[in-house]
Amino acid sequence: MSKNAVYVFHEDELQYRFNDTHPFDPERLLMTRDLLEKAGALEQSQFRKPPKADDEHILLVHTPEYVAEVKALSEPVPSEKSIREAERFGLDTEDTPYFANMHDITCQIVGGSIEAADIVMSGLADHALHLGGGLHHAMPNKGAGFCIYNDASVAIAYIREKYNAKVLYVDTDVHHGDGVQWSFYHDPNVCTLSFHETGKYLFPGTGAVNERGDGEGYGMCINVPVEPYTEDDSWMEGFDEAMERVVRFFKPDIIVSQHGCDAHALDPLAHVHCSTRIYMEMPYTIHRLAHQYCEGRWVALGGGGYDIWRVVPRAWSFLWLTMIDHPLIERLAREPSLPLPEAWLSEWTKKSPLELPHTWLDDVSQWAPIPRRDEITEKNRRTREIALMYVPE
Repeated sequence: MSKNAVYVFHEDELQYRFNDTHPFDPERLLMTRDLLEKAGALEQSQFRKPPKADDEHILLVHTPEYVAEVKALSEPVPSEKSIREAERFGLDTEDTPYFANMHDITCQIVGGSIEAADIVMSGLADHALHLGGGLHHAMPNKGAGFCIYNDASVAIAYIREKYNAKVLYVDTDVHHGDGVQWSFYHDPNVCTLSFHETGKYLFPGTGAVNERGDGEGYGMCINVPVEPYTEDDSWMEGFDEAMERVVRFFKPDIIVSQHGCDAHALDPLAHVHCSTRIYMEMPYTIHRLAHQYCEGRWVALGGGGYDIWRVVPRAWSFLWLTMIDHPLIERLAREPSLPLPEAWLSEWTKKSPLELPHTWLDDVSQWAPIPRRDEITEKNRRTREIALMYVPE
C-alpha cells in the first residue's frame, strides 16, 4: 500500500440512495473511480475497504434518541409510531426522506471516514481520500440536506477522542457546512473554515461572517460566503488567502476537508459560476499547507455535486491526482486542453443523458462573461476582510 495516499471505498456506499429521482446519486462514485483507473492513476493496492462504524462511534456526535429513530425508520416496514416521529427528526422531507436500511448504509459511510482518519493519524499514509463521505448537514438530533449521519463530524470527534489532535476542518461545498460547524462551535481544538455561497439565497441559510464560535471556541469558526455568480479568480483569491492565514494561525495537527463540487457553473442546485479549475487548484493549496504545517496529515471527503456526468468525476479526480503527485496535474498546468481518456468517454457516453466534456479542464473562453464581475469580486473582498478580521495576517 502506498505510503503517500489511500483510497477508501466500500461497495455498500453505492446503496446510499433516497429514491430514483433524488439528485443525490452515488453513481458518481463509480464514475470517478473508473476515470482514475482508466487514466492509469488508481491501482487495486491503493484501495482500503473500511468496516462499518458502530453505535459507539455514531454517538460521539448524534443523540441516542435520533439514532433510535433512524434505526426504526430503517426497517422494511417502519412502525406507525416511528413514521409519526419522522418529521421531528427531519427524516420525512423531500430532501431527506427515510429509506430502508439507511442506518446500516450510513454507518458504512461513517466507517469510511473514520478509517480514513485512522490511516492518516496512525501514520499508515500521509493522505486518505473517502469520496463517499462529506455528509456535512446532519445535526446531532436531526437529518437534513441529504444527510442522515454526519460522517465528517464523527470522524473529527473520533480524532479528538483517540488522538487528542487539533483539527482544521475545511469545507468547500457551495452549501454551508452547518452540521460540522454547530457540532464544534464551542471547541477551541477544532477550527471550522467554510467557503460557500451566501446563505441569503441558498440552503441552509447559515454561514454568515458573524458566526464565529462561542465560549472557548470563539474565533475558531470562520465563514467566507461568496456572492452568486462568483467566478474562478475571485473564489481562489479568497480561498488561498484564508487558507494561508487560518493554517498559520491555528497550526492544526491534521486537515480534514470536504469537497462538494457544486460551486461549478453547471451544478443545478446553486448559483456560483466556477469551472473545474478551482477543483484542481484547491487541493494543491491544501496539500502544500498540510505538508508545511501538519507533517502531511490530510483526510479528504466528498460531499455535494449534482451534475454527476459533466462535473463530479473530473472535479473529484483532481483530489486523488494531487494526493499522489500524479504527473497529470503538472501536465494540465501546461496543457489545459488535455483530453479525458477515450476509454472512459466511450464507457459513460452510452449511459449519460448529456454530452460529456472531452477535456479535464473547462474551456471558459467559450462561456458567456458575467456582467457584474468587478462588483462581485469587490463584494467578496469586503466580506472576506470581515470574515478574517480576527485571524492574524
